[in-house]
Amino acid sequence: MAPNPAIMQAVERLGYRVTVGDVATQAGLNVEIANQGLLALASDAGGHMQVAESGDIVYQFPRNFRDVLRNKYLRLQLQEWWKKVWKVLFYLIRISFGIFLIVSIALIYITILIIIMSANSDRDSSDRGSDFGGGFFYFPNFFWYLSPNYDTYYQERRQEKSELNFFEAVFSFLFGDGNPNANLEERRWQEIAAVIRNNKGAVVAEQISPYLDDIGEKYQQEYEDYMLPVLTRFNGQPTVSPEGQIVYYFPELQVSAAKKRRRSLKSYLEEFPWRFSAASSGQILLSAGLGVVNFVGALILGSLLRDGTAAAALGGLVAFVQGFYWLLLGYGTGFLALPLVRYFWIKWRNRKIAERNRQRQARARVLASADTQLQQKIAYAQQFAAEKVIGKEDLVYSTETDLLEQEVERSAQIDAEWQRRLEEGSRE
Repeated sequence: MAPNPAIMQAVERLGYRVTVGDVATQAGLNVEIANQGLLALASDAGGHMQVAESGDIVYQFPRNFRDVLRNKYLRLQLQEWWKKVWKVLFYLIRISFGIFLIVSIALIYITILIIIMSANSDRDSSDRGSDFGGGFFYFPNFFWYLSPNYDTYYQERRQEKSELNFFEAVFSFLFGDGNPNANLEERRWQEIAAVIRNNKGAVVAEQISPYLDDIGEKYQQEYEDYMLPVLTRFNGQPTVSPEGQIVYYFPELQVSAAKKRRRSLKSYLEEFPWRFSAASSGQILLSAGLGVVNFVGALILGSLLRDGTAAAALGGLVAFVQGFYWLLLGYGTGFLALPLVRYFWIKWRNRKIAERNRQRQARARVLASADTQLQQKIAYAQQFAAEKVIGKEDLVYSTETDLLEQEVERSAQIDAEWQRRLEEGSRE
């Protein structure tokens, strides 16, 4: 089985020398999953285990461990190949909607032009013919006023910038730019682990609650059931103070392979609101304007093709377009309907997000203005706080070298230490 990508990424970010607690904190993973994943990764990638006198284990990985794994696992090679291919394919899919919009508009209006010119040629060069032709030329002018004057609009808002080109902006107008909270659960557990690590592995429930959801009335109850998933994930242990207050400590998160700076965190887990589009307002207006031009043109073309005589008489492009006219009309309808539905859906979704953010922020305020009872609870938790950094001087065994060599080296270190102490005693 291929190694866990989240563990591999965490190892790289942490400098290739890690403990289980380091990886669980960095990736927000279950401690047991992190432990098993590190063992599997060390086995497959040529990593080494370093054991401290306290029994804690540090994993040391070579910096080229991805190359080792890539040569070993065909699946990893295929995954990396597919990522590159999918990046190109997805870009082509994104721009295809804008390309189809331009093609649709061109086909619709060229077909309308052919039908009207044919109708005019069958009539006398009288006022009827010229009136009808004038009516046709009125339509493009009407559509022009429906569409935005993009150049003028851009000059008025030249400060506004978008990283999207026109075709990418059309896709963004239609479908948006993805879920801004796609990694919410990953962020949740990473921030919870960081809170625990910042407090040296000992916390109270009120310090964790601003990062949790679906607490509701449980937050006000004596029994802190909402902490159970946190305890399960990070192997936490509850303990009760003499006053009957529950605090929690997490031994695995108290051990690190290197000294870490206190991580700066927001006081609560913030969900990001959905954006309608990452395109600029000018690009959005241009996309909507072209959508209107396309839809109105499709309606006009439908009225001209309704009885089928034009396609039968003219054939060629007119007959070709009539064959998939409903596709053009469906695309034109969906091009305007989908963003409209998505707009109201985003409004509803953002109200839900704002309410959840408000609840989590309210719990953060309770912690920020802690009363005497909560302060006592936090002070009691600090009795269980600890921070253990496993340096190379703390190691008694490593799989990097032969066990016999390590025993000899360890004995030499002990002898040297005893010799130093004897010399100091003789001087006294």
